[in-house]
Amino acid sequence: MSLEKLLRDRIIQRIRIDRNLTQKTFSIATRDLETAKSVLEGGSYSWSLAIAYNAMLQAGRALMFSKGFKPAGQYQHVAVVRFLQEIFSKELTERLISILDRIRKKRHTAIYEEPEVVSESEAKNAVQWASEFISQVEKILKKEQVRRA
Repeated sequence: MSLEKLLRDRIIQRIRIDRNLTQKTFSIATRDLETAKSVLEGGSYSWSLAIAYNAMLQAGRALMFSKGFKPAGQYQHVAVVRFLQEIFSKELTERLISILDRIRKKRHTAIYEEPEVVSESEAKNAVQWASEFISQVEKILKKEQVRRA
């Protein structure tokens, strides 16, 4: 799916680039990653996965904001994944974007359908992948800041 198709289908929309919004959203991602780690230690695996996913989601949103886009419509989480696939598949890698999408689906199941469906190993992996994802996003955002300076 191309960027133009995402815009035409109203999956995303253009916004003014706002460095403060980008930074604030990224800081939420890093905060949520630390919270996910703490919750994991407490043994709440479904909740830890959900928070790790939110950390990844917020990092993805920060990337969108940095490029002057935001999710639109009712499927905003999917919009972030589709945007990242289209614009950042090389920097983030298809693997990390695919992991984000899989965790998105697992989180949906854990939150809306089947609580306590997440195993300890799944939660640990989610936190580890969120950490890797956020680290990659941070590198991308730093490169963009250098380019704009």
